[in-house]
Formats: sequence, C-alpha cells, structure tokens
Amino acid sequence: MDFKLSDIESEFTDVLIIGSGVAGLFTSLKAAECGKVILLSKGGLLNSNTYYAQGGIAAVMSLDDSKDLHFSDTIQAGAGLCDPAAVRVLVDEGPERVMELIDYGVVFDREGGKLALTQEGAHSFRRILHAQGDATGKEVAEKLSSLALSNKNIDYKDRYFVVDLLTYNNKCIGVLTIDLKNRTPYAFISKTTVLATGGAGQLYQDTTNPEVATGDGVAMAYRAGVELMDMEFVQFHPTVFAPRPNVRFLISEAVRGEGAILRNKNGERFMLKYHDLAELAPRDIVSRAIHKEMERTDSDRVFLDLTHFPSGKVEKRFPTIYETCKRYGIDMSEDLVPVIPGAHYIMGGIKTDLNGRTNIPGLYACGEAACTGVHGANRLASNSLLEALVFAYRIVQDIKGQLHYVKDGPKYLEFSYVKNSSGVDEDFKDIRENLKAVMTDLVGIVRSEAGLEKAKRELEKYDYIFNTQTVEPSYFETINMLTVAILITEAALSRKDSVGSHYLIDSDGTVTSNERYHILLQRGAGNTIEARKILGERRTG
Repeated sequence: MDFKLSDIESEFTDVLIIGSGVAGLFTSLKAAECGKVILLSKGGLLNSNTYYAQGGIAAVMSLDDSKDLHFSDTIQAGAGLCDPAAVRVLVDEGPERVMELIDYGVVFDREGGKLALTQEGAHSFRRILHAQGDATGKEVAEKLSSLALSNKNIDYKDRYFVVDLLTYNNKCIGVLTIDLKNRTPYAFISKTTVLATGGAGQLYQDTTNPEVATGDGVAMAYRAGVELMDMEFVQFHPTVFAPRPNVRFLISEAVRGEGAILRNKNGERFMLKYHDLAELAPRDIVSRAIHKEMERTDSDRVFLDLTHFPSGKVEKRFPTIYETCKRYGIDMSEDLVPVIPGAHYIMGGIKTDLNGRTNIPGLYACGEAACTGVHGANRLASNSLLEALVFAYRIVQDIKGQLHYVKDGPKYLEFSYVKNSSGVDEDFKDIRENLKAVMTDLVGIVRSEAGLEKAKRELEKYDYIFNTQTVEPSYFETINMLTVAILITEAALSRKDSVGSHYLIDSDGTVTSNERYHILLQRGAGNTIEARKILGERRTG
C-alpha cells in the first residue's frame, strides 16, 4: 500500500500487541504491569480461535501425573521434530501459568472439589482441564478480555486491520494499519511489537477456524524479512461436524477421550487397524485413517458413535456440542454423528527463541502465529492454549528488561512507500475459493510432489493482484492467504520425506534415518523465497 508516514495519523506506545486470542490477551495483561499497551484486533475482541477452543488446556495438575510424562507425550506426538528445550519449558512452567488463569477468575470444571481432568489423544494420562464442559476457550477468552478492557494501562482498539510491519534500520518500530471504521491509514509506533495473530485455517475448504484466521501475522512477518519455520506442518482435526455442505463445527478431541468410537459408512469400527491407540492415536494418524476410509468406502464422511455412553453423560459433559448437533437434527446420545477432518492448526510459523524473540529486534511472536519448536510435526492435543500462556509470560519478562533501554523515539519517521499501483477489477471472493480448492486438493492431508508442484503453479497465477492499490480489508486478507499458501507449498516441496502431518504418497511414508531437520523460509532478493534446512536438534536462546 502506498503511504507516507508523516502524512498519516499515528500514536506511540510501549508495547503493541496484534491479536486478541489467549496469546494477545495474556501478553497484554502481563505487559500492562510494566508500561502502556495498545491491543489491536481486526474483528472483535472475542473473534479468535481461542474462543472456539473446546477441549481444554493440557497441564500436569495431578500428583499422579508427571511433567516427564507430559514431556515424552509431546515429543512422541511431534514425530521427533519438537525442540526438547522448548517442550521442557512448556511442561515445567505450564502449571504455574494455569494457576494464574485461575487467579484471574477462570473457572475450570471440578469433581468433588478437585479439578476435573479428561483424556485426549496421544496423552498417557488424564491431564486436560476444561470449562463449562466443552467451552474452555470461551471461558478463558471472556475472563481475560473482561480484565483487559478494565485495565487502565491497556488501550484496546477494535477494527484496525494491520497491513504490514514497519521496520527501520532492521528494527521493528510498529505497524501500518487501516482504520476499518473510516477506511483511512493509521500508524502505531512502538518500542516493542508482539504478533499474536493466530492461524490460517481459512486457506482450506473445511476448517474449524473462524473467518478471521487468514494467516495475516505470518504473511506480514515474511514480508518484513522474519524467519519462518516448519510451515509444511498443517494439522487437520479428525472430527469436524459435517451435517451438510458449508456447515462445519469442531467436535472436541475429548469426545473420543471419553470413549467415542469412529465408524465408517458401513458401521465398521476402523481405527484399531491403523494404530494401537485406536481413536486416541495422534491427530495426524487419525485424520489420515479417516481420509483413507472415506476413499475406501466411497463416502464423504465417517461417523462418531456415542450411543454406548451412559444416559445423560453426553448432554452434561459436552453441552455446547450436543446442542449444536441437535440444531441440525442429530441427537449425539442416539444418533451417529457425521464428521470429516478439517484444517485446525498450523504447527509452523514465525520462528522464535524461548523468549518469543524473532530475528528482527523489537518484534516478538506468540501463540499459533509463532513456531517455538514445541509442536514439531504434529501438535499434541490441548498444548496450544498452554503454549500461548507460557510463552506470553516469557515474552513480557524479556520485554521488561528492555523497555527502559528503548528511547520513546519520534511519533513518526520520514519514510514512505510509493509504488503507484493501479486498481484491478477483481473478485477476491473467487480467488479465495480457488485458493482453498487448490490447498484442499493438493496441499492437504495427503500430498504428492507432482500435486505440490501443480499447487505452486496455480497459486503463482495470482501474482498480479499483489499490485492492486486499495484499502479494502478483503484485498489484504487475500494477499496474506496467497502468501501463506505459497509458503506452505514451498516448505512442503522442500521436505522429501513423510513425517507427522506432512504425508507424501509418493514416498515410502516413513523417515528411514535418524536425521531430523527443519525447513526455514525467508524472503530473499527480488521477493524470492529462500529455503534452507536446520540439521540436528534445534537450539534456541
């Protein structure tokens, strides 16, 4: 977008946070203890993946459990590509962050006065805290957002679309935005900036993510020269409620954790032939098994069976899911529930160290937009909210030690960007639909090198829209979706072996050596994508 910073309105803050999910909210509340915070969202304080999270938060809160077990479960689910140091931070510091949530007023379900803990896939112990049965994210988001709105050091600004990061002398100094209320440019200059912009599920036709999940933070970070890592790893949740086309709703992993069975269209239970853990196998394995069963039986869905649950258990344990299914004529306690896999979570993202720092000074990343190394090639269920809490806290501890070294600086800087782009008469909705079809068909649960090459060619056809000059948010979102789609495809092409959620049908489906590597992507000269490998165990600061 063409702009001259000195000609547009701007304001200054100590800490600028982009995104209002658990990562952004928790970071805001902690950062408010040490300075002025501006919190931006593009579509409402509660419009995030966090709000729709059902299952819960994984943490060792029982004396019968152990942090070492949580550590090993996370490593195993990540298919050997987790950063052990990051996982150790997660499991060691997680319980304390959960207790802080409780101190903030988050109410988790209890049984007999004790925290009620449930089981989920690939966990060796019941360690998932939940709230309101199956509305954990809603409870967390509502409590934290209420605290943020009442905090005098947090200035929440809704309906600001962040177009790009602003960098000066290779340091992030804030962001350029569009004020969506009046469609005018607006700049926020800051000592430190935190990207907590969430995921990119909208790149796919079937997803559990809300419409705001368009990969904005990852795309703008890439354009600013930030290193990205593990972008090829996209997690598909095995059980997305699919009663009819264009109706999609997450059915929590905890449903299978409590004993639900997967059946194909012939009524056959099939997971036992794919993995010893059956329905509680890691998500990538369950999703591929469902995909294969749908192909084998020539069906567009499989089914969750809860009809063997004791009377009243479904309604009590999963009230939100139960009522949603009921609205579409499905009684979970009596009927089989139609489900399909759907894009759920991006394991890769903005590469950070153990304190959330990126390779650009002044810029941090947290939550799903970040790649801390915790998740490896496949995220362990309910580790996402915990990761956001743990690394949000670490980011603020790091920021606290730096704020007094950073000068307030000018309210604006004398630089501009003028490309003299011309408008293009284009329906961005059509481009999005085509993009989603390409990603679903060719860069989805099962991939091939030929398919990935075709996807790259199809996506690069839309390069011309990058020259469009407009202030419409749909344009910027489409640009970001295209950018992230191309990056995922490029990373997938760079990995020649199957591991975790990256499954190549023209490979042997296994990693035959002990070599473990990560794919790093960074913007190169002439807007080329530079891809390189990090061999061996990833080291973080």
